[in-house]
Amino acid sequence: MNLLSMFLKGGIIMWPILIGSIIGLAIVIEKFLVIRRSKINVPVFSIKIRGILKKKDIAGAINFCLEEKSPIANIIRRGLKKYKFGRKRVIESIEAAGKVEIGKLEKGLSTLATISGAAPMLGFLGTVTGMITAFMRIQELQGSASPSDLAGGIWEALLTTAFGLLVGIPALAVYNYLVSLVNKIVLDMERIATDILDVLDETGIEIIDDEDEM
Repeated sequence: MNLLSMFLKGGIIMWPILIGSIIGLAIVIEKFLVIRRSKINVPVFSIKIRGILKKKDIAGAINFCLEEKSPIANIIRRGLKKYKFGRKRVIESIEAAGKVEIGKLEKGLSTLATISGAAPMLGFLGTVTGMITAFMRIQELQGSASPSDLAGGIWEALLTTAFGLLVGIPALAVYNYLVSLVNKIVLDMERIATDILDVLDETGIEIIDDEDEM
């Protein structure tokens, strides 16, 4: 029996599991591409941006961030654009940009987590309904069902559980891996943002606090 025949034997519950697996695969591919584009050499980026800021070249630092085209560079660029409006505005701008970039990185992960949990449960549901059908068939035959009739109904019912686990387990593993990658990028964002604020203070670049403007 080929895979298609086994899939069809599993019943209607196999279809939502299949759809979930396709959606999950699309999310995984998209997330890996996004994370790949988001990765930068953090030490090199930090050294270069520090060197530019130590020359008090804010415009040069902003242009450097534009060239990098990464979430980390985007939040630093947004913060540097507000340096004339006070330290508080710089921090607020960095935090706001950080939330946007984190949202982009985490987009779709909740759906992937749902698929990893729902696929096995759908499989169990298909098995339960299949077992019910098998026992109803036994009742219709008034207990005279042969062992082959019973075995056939049971293995067909178990197909949905196997398929659900086949989808759910890899989805959960990949979800956890993607979350760890996103968390690492977020930590890099926080570390570099703090580092940039320290450099601005150390180099004496004027950042007027809102209270000082009043």
